Amino acid sequence: METIQERMKFIEEEIQAACTRSGRNRHELTVIAVTKQVSVERTQEVIEAGINNLGENRPEGILGKQEEIKLDTVNWHFIGNVQSRKVKDIIDKVDFLHSLDRISIAKEIQKRATSTIDCFLQVNVSAEETKSGIQPEDVKGFVEEIAEFDKIRVIGLMTMAPFTQDEELIRPVFRALRVLRDQIAALNLKHAPCTELSMGMSNDYTIAIEEGATHIRIGTALVGMESEGDG
Repeated sequence: METIQERMKFIEEEIQAACTRSGRNRHELTVIAVTKQVSVERTQEVIEAGINNLGENRPEGILGKQEEIKLDTVNWHFIGNVQSRKVKDIIDKVDFLHSLDRISIAKEIQKRATSTIDCFLQVNVSAEETKSGIQPEDVKGFVEEIAEFDKIRVIGLMTMAPFTQDEELIRPVFRALRVLRDQIAALNLKHAPCTELSMGMSNDYTIAIEEGATHIRIGTALVGMESEGDG
């Protein structure tokens, strides 16, 4: 098996190439290593390779890793859907929540969080029934509805493109999210600066970069097949 360092070297080359093609600065991008189905030991390798943003999709996964990895330098990203009753277990344990898509979750965050949480709104741009997320036309109303929730700061939007090799099906999804992000950012709302875009996984992160991603979530390509499906 390739080492994490070897895998990251290849990924970094791909990132740099995508940035060059799209005229972007590499420093605009955050790589999130999706460690949701790999061991603590494998996760430690990720950290040793210089990646300090880790993504988990289950409460027990993030809490278990945090028991073993006690580093202030690590940023924890919760990238999965969270049940209302589980919000209390994780909300003060995460640095970023990538999957806010329901008012019921927003209310639980407001009730349980002890400090303001940086959140991405999950948007179902591709309109796939199997995917969670706010419908694009409902995002503005959702943002307005949570304006009084001082424990939530909407820093950006998140989506997942269809799992396919067809770039013509992937690219429009990312492009549409960027346009929607720009529309929300233009509202100049204090609670929703909405400057970030969380999009792109192992199979499509270069396209996401070309379309404006600021956060890419890489599982399989970085940590191996144990993390099939990314996040």
